[in-house]
Amino acid sequence: MPSAPLVPASPRLAGLAPVVGAGARLLILGSFPGVASLASQQYYAHPRNAFWPILSALWGLDGDEALQARPYAERLPVVRAHGLAIWDVYARCAREGSLDSAIRDAELNDLPGLIRQAPTLRAIAHNGGESARHRRVTEALGLPVYRLPSTSPANASWSFERKLAAWRAVFEQAEVMRPLEGLRG
Repeated sequence: MPSAPLVPASPRLAGLAPVVGAGARLLILGSFPGVASLASQQYYAHPRNAFWPILSALWGLDGDEALQARPYAERLPVVRAHGLAIWDVYARCAREGSLDSAIRDAELNDLPGLIRQAPTLRAIAHNGGESARHRRVTEALGLPVYRLPSTSPANASWSFERKLAAWRAVFEQAEVMRPLEGLRG
């Protein structure tokens, strides 16, 4: 009897470094970067991901000022100036494609280490369900923890307006609606 062909294991992938600046007040935690984000080494790089349009809407940035209209390197200083930090719960994992449901053998990022490096953080918000599965870990860090609807295009059951309203409520509580005084990214 012939043996079954060997199926190659999913590749072991490494995530992105955190985006965090002085005065960070809210940490947004995704699960793990998708294929487009890993290829470009940019958070939320898929063109249909609502992350950058939501931030732009929250901060009143439109037209040429909208974050999604700017090069990635120009987005990050704006993020930092508003007191927002970005990272993922997973540092490494095996996964084919971009779906969270395909994540295997995941290794958590050093969230306590990031919290120590960012003493001004006031809250943590999980971007989607896979990230929120680790809510017990983030709650143990001693900050308020929120679950936000995923900005992924896979979360088509929520309209942009509904996602925006949920994100607005958390951003207002964490006071990341306006830029920090005197801080530069």
